[in-house]
Amino acid sequence: MKSVIRLYKNAFGGLSPAAWMLALVIFINRSGTMVIPFLSVYLTSSLGFTLVETGWVMGAFGLGAIVGSFLGGTLTDKIGNFKIQTFSLIGGGIMFFALSQVKDFYPLTIFIFCVSVITEMMRPANQISVASYAKPENVTRAFSLNRMAINLGFSFGPALGGLLAAISYDSLFIADGVTCISAGLVFFFYFRKKQPNKNTPKPVEEETPDKSVWKDYSFLGFIVLVMCFAMMFFQLFTTWPIYHREHFMLSEQEIGLLLGLNGFIVFFVEMILVYKIGDKIPIHKLIVFGTLLNGLAFICLYTIDAKIGLYIACVIISFAEIFAMPFMVTHTVNRSGKKNKGAYMGLYSVGFASAFMFAPLVGTNLISSFGFHQTWLFTGFFGVFVALGFYLLLKNSKR
Repeated sequence: MKSVIRLYKNAFGGLSPAAWMLALVIFINRSGTMVIPFLSVYLTSSLGFTLVETGWVMGAFGLGAIVGSFLGGTLTDKIGNFKIQTFSLIGGGIMFFALSQVKDFYPLTIFIFCVSVITEMMRPANQISVASYAKPENVTRAFSLNRMAINLGFSFGPALGGLLAAISYDSLFIADGVTCISAGLVFFFYFRKKQPNKNTPKPVEEETPDKSVWKDYSFLGFIVLVMCFAMMFFQLFTTWPIYHREHFMLSEQEIGLLLGLNGFIVFFVEMILVYKIGDKIPIHKLIVFGTLLNGLAFICLYTIDAKIGLYIACVIISFAEIFAMPFMVTHTVNRSGKKNKGAYMGLYSVGFASAFMFAPLVGTNLISSFGFHQTWLFTGFFGVFVALGFYLLLKNSKR
């Protein structure tokens, strides 16, 4: 037990107070993540939308995330990450309050798009904050701390959301709004006079000069692969809950606990793994391995047609996230120059946002045409090809 405690102490040691406060802000925000994990179930079960209509609404959220990520990255380079994060958190909270009153397909689709634009503007600004306030030697661990806070909040959010959804879906929107505004206020009062670290992160890969991100063709290819990875991963929040409900008749509480397992695993494991292996194994190998695990989770769903298969797949996809995502964002930070980090982080966020738009559209249409199991099989093999793409693109990167 002493050795375990010492391991955790070493993994978390040396991080700046500002990094911890950013983690607290994101934890408060993500503790209210209740609407998105249950949105597909809410649309189909409560509002009576078809599977394809649900895919369009979820796709509108992804499209809004793309626009929000572009705006967030561009405006962060111009006016700073503080204003963007404050506006995104407080403005997003107000929008969630109003969202609960919109019930029809077309108005809801438009409103979901607007909510996503505002809330997703925070993502690139927040990532730049993490890099700015972290010590140069602790950038990857600072990102992992932030992700740990996200996943700890996400382990609470869906679990509590499942209980609230059993009572009233409107309470999910209220809870999400309250936590967004609370996180925004904490962020505003702590960081309004806080100065970022003047030292830039020490690069672990070849840094790109301050040129347009659109001329960095290697990075553009990387973003395409990130989008493919994320399209697979986001099935966890889009089509998997529908599969849990329709194929296994799981209740909202069971779905929430199963989704919360993902955040629980990442919370307890990621920081330790990053601390133990982050400086010992090349980044590209970790990303490739994580991508292979992503595909393996779907193969597991295909081969194990029982409830235990849901939990095994959730564990596997959680480790896929742990091995790939923190090193993807580190590669992005190190790839950017000093004056275009917002553009690089914005484009990185766009990769995930694009995936969130296409994931439900592709997933629901594949399921409508071929069924759940054939979709899981196709996605599993797709993961192998994406992993191969990452290997060929990144194999020459430095540690």
